[in-house]
Amino acid sequence: MPEVVFAGPAGRIEGRFHPSKTRSAPIAVVLHPHPQFGGTMNNQIVYQLYYLFVERGMSVLRFNFRGVGRSQGSFDHGQGELSDAASALDWVQSINPDARTCWIAGVSFGSWIGMQLLMRRPEVEGFISVAAMANLYDFSFLAPCPSSGLFVHGERDSVTPVTAVQGLVEKLKTQRGIIIEQKVIPGANHFFEGRIDELIGTVGDYLDRRLAAKAAAAAG
Repeated sequence: MPEVVFAGPAGRIEGRFHPSKTRSAPIAVVLHPHPQFGGTMNNQIVYQLYYLFVERGMSVLRFNFRGVGRSQGSFDHGQGELSDAASALDWVQSINPDARTCWIAGVSFGSWIGMQLLMRRPEVEGFISVAAMANLYDFSFLAPCPSSGLFVHGERDSVTPVTAVQGLVEKLKTQRGIIIEQKVIPGANHFFEGRIDELIGTVGDYLDRRLAAKAAAAAG
């Protein structure tokens, strides 16, 4: 798990990168929770998602948004962080020029950034959105949502009620050819305390289904 430093719009960005042994393997980028509330790339959910993608043979990057850890700059209320995420994807694509597809995973605030990034990058073929704060951030830009993906939420999330995410998912489900799934983890709060294993298991099952379906389609 080599430490990496790459150029971002506000200066250096610190990350951790795991390259795949397969040149054409998909890329995955994992985005951490809110920087002003303790969110870093070493968040336990971010860390576990990172290895979930690694175990499936992808080239995976997680990184600190500006002003977090050794990343330069200061918090920019989402606009700068979206630029950081775009720079991160640019960097990992430059290291993996043969990769054709990409996955984006985001946790809480990182989910909001990740969903904005996938709107701008057609190569993103799937997303994982954990604890999306659909009541606090505007997700109306997802019209239409260009990629299929999974929203995972805690049943007892007091930051964003499950109903707020259900409302968002219902809007997105009306699009032809795009499949949006939602899973609710029983008893889990916004941080999935005591429920991270169940969260990761749910995401892993979803990823395996998506990857198997793609492999079957390719085998034709």
